[in-house]
Amino acid sequence: MDSLLTAATGPETLGHWIRLRTLVLLRWWAVSGQIAALVIGHLAFDLVFDVGLCFLVIGASVISNLAVSLVYPATKRLNEPENLLFVMFDLVQLGLMLYLTGGLNNPFSILVVGPVIVSASSLSARSTIFLGLTAIAIVTVLLWFNVPLQTAQGFELIMPELFRVGFWFALVIAVIFLGVYSRWVVSEMHAMSDALQATQMALAREQKLTDLGGVVAAAAHELGTPLATIKLTSSELADDLPDGSDAREDALLIREQADRCRDILRSMGRAGKDDLHLRHTPLGALVEEAAEPHMNRGKTVLVEHRADDATGQQPMVQRRSEIIHGLRNLIQNAVDFAADTVWVESRWDADRITLRIMDNGPGYPPHMLGRIGDPFMRRRAMPSDWLRPEYEGMGLGLFIAKTLLERSGADLSFANGVDSFAAGHRKSARSGAFVEVSWPRDRLEAEPDQARAALGENQPIWR
Repeated sequence: MDSLLTAATGPETLGHWIRLRTLVLLRWWAVSGQIAALVIGHLAFDLVFDVGLCFLVIGASVISNLAVSLVYPATKRLNEPENLLFVMFDLVQLGLMLYLTGGLNNPFSILVVGPVIVSASSLSARSTIFLGLTAIAIVTVLLWFNVPLQTAQGFELIMPELFRVGFWFALVIAVIFLGVYSRWVVSEMHAMSDALQATQMALAREQKLTDLGGVVAAAAHELGTPLATIKLTSSELADDLPDGSDAREDALLIREQADRCRDILRSMGRAGKDDLHLRHTPLGALVEEAAEPHMNRGKTVLVEHRADDATGQQPMVQRRSEIIHGLRNLIQNAVDFAADTVWVESRWDADRITLRIMDNGPGYPPHMLGRIGDPFMRRRAMPSDWLRPEYEGMGLGLFIAKTLLERSGADLSFANGVDSFAAGHRKSARSGAFVEVSWPRDRLEAEPDQARAALGENQPIWR
């Protein structure tokens, strides 16, 4: 799991993902918009401003775009300082344009929030804070210092001071709110993307192990006959040779090593045989297979099954890698934090199949119950009496389990308490973490013809 976490890329490195070509194209759009605004304002609305200085400021953006396009390839990816410098240039250039065209009296001053949103979406929190403070400083200067816009008749276009101050407050709030909002949304999106990538990697690894087991099982099946022949031949040789002779000892050694090869192949191929010939399995066997790796970890794992329908017969369910891996993660979490015992209980009726995993550990922290299953949960202040400090490391593992099981049609719920399928005094020890996984029966259960197809059709022993 550590390798999956190492492979995930956090928001702090997002600046390395942006191509220079993207920022250059955005700047060309900004330059086109500024030129269009100046031309329309001058020709259509007879506004008077220093056209030469305005086009000089726009020319600086044009020259910088041409320079970086000639020096660097379009596919270059900028690092954090280069991205910050690029966006900071655009912010300062926009501030100069607003200074020459009325400051906060210019309705286009709302565009100051644009570079801040770009930074919040692609750069680190430190760079975003720096850029946001710069934007606030620029709008503060523009509030009091600017070149007023004038009409052809010589009238200055100035809003009342109350409106200008209100507009300043609105811009400051917009910079802060939109910056924080964009930062949170993008961080959540990338955390979810990284976690889903880790989920796919975990599932792919599980599938590869299953496929490898199938290969080993096939090899064990094919080698079974020659190994049996070697054992039979060596046994006959040993019986024909006199006791104590070197040849008899060699024959017995060959038989012993043939048995050893058979046992090794049988052990390696057990999982593969299950996967090849038991695509569907009883519910109890599926649960026990998921719990098997954690049976000998110093904790007692009790597996119980109970029917709520009239037949009492365990349903045949689909044996899928994602279901086994998801249940195994949940059981591993219970074993990690249990005091000494973990209960895994299954129940089924005509409509649903339900599985509950409980332990007698300290349970989930109450303030984190609503966030269980979120990827990469961050460290937060924990109560001083909380005895489960390792909980923060479970974010990705529980997310993977929750995602894989929900893909199979399951509903998951997490809680603390003593609710279980057991009754009476047997419920008292179940006071730790509680996980319930529930499927509609038709989503998990195998069709009868599918279960038969997994094992193959019965063949007559004579023709």
